[in-house]
Amino acid sequence: MQKIIVEYLFENTVARVILNDGKGNVLDSIMMNDLNSLLASFKNKNDLKLITFEGAGKNFSFGASVEEHTKDKAAEMLENFHRIFYNLMDLHIPALAKISGQCLGGGFELPLACNFIFADKSARIGQPEILLGVFAPPASIMLPLKIGNARAEELLITGKVISAEEGKAWGLINEVFDDRENMETATDAWITKNITGKSASSIRYATQAARASFDFFMQKNLPAFTELFINGLMETSDANEGINSFLEKRKPVWKNS
Repeated sequence: MQKIIVEYLFENTVARVILNDGKGNVLDSIMMNDLNSLLASFKNKNDLKLITFEGAGKNFSFGASVEEHTKDKAAEMLENFHRIFYNLMDLHIPALAKISGQCLGGGFELPLACNFIFADKSARIGQPEILLGVFAPPASIMLPLKIGNARAEELLITGKVISAEEGKAWGLINEVFDDRENMETATDAWITKNITGKSASSIRYATQAARASFDFFMQKNLPAFTELFINGLMETSDANEGINSFLEKRKPVWKNS
């Protein structure tokens, strides 16, 4: 199975990227590597004006692979995962996520890195990593920048999952549609109205300027939060217990250390 499908639309000016890994479109190391290779290849496509992301099937993504969050694999997983964000920042090509169904954890961090988020009413978004005893490094930077500390902390510290409508009210989501079909039609119309008539090179400069603060804090804090995750969090008993209990399908027994 191809874990990443790409189509070039609107006379090759829009790259439609589809996460394609069965029911949950889980971001494992194979999908992350494929996605990074694809994003790196976009540097040579001067005509690209927009990248869109979506999940095959009913869900956008259940998140990053929990199996790869174990202590012996976490460092490599985070390096591969965070390279996605660095690649997106390097490109300065605007990105738009189309969310249906579950869009959680690392699966929501990819849309968070986009400039625009559209969703249908089936969408459920959130950062539930804390329920496994861990935290989300990219989201810990992006959410406060996008919706302010109060709302960001509510998601990051409680792990709550919210609806598309609530996400729009919070300023996380640009537009909400009744269903996926309407979202697809409206997105095509939006692209035609707002993207295709513009210069690809000018859009990149505009994106670079508009995202200057966002990119600065990502570049500054993501390495620090990675260090905190690997050399702080993963040295605790509870972080390992949270991951292992999930994999063993049992309730975690916290030691609070």
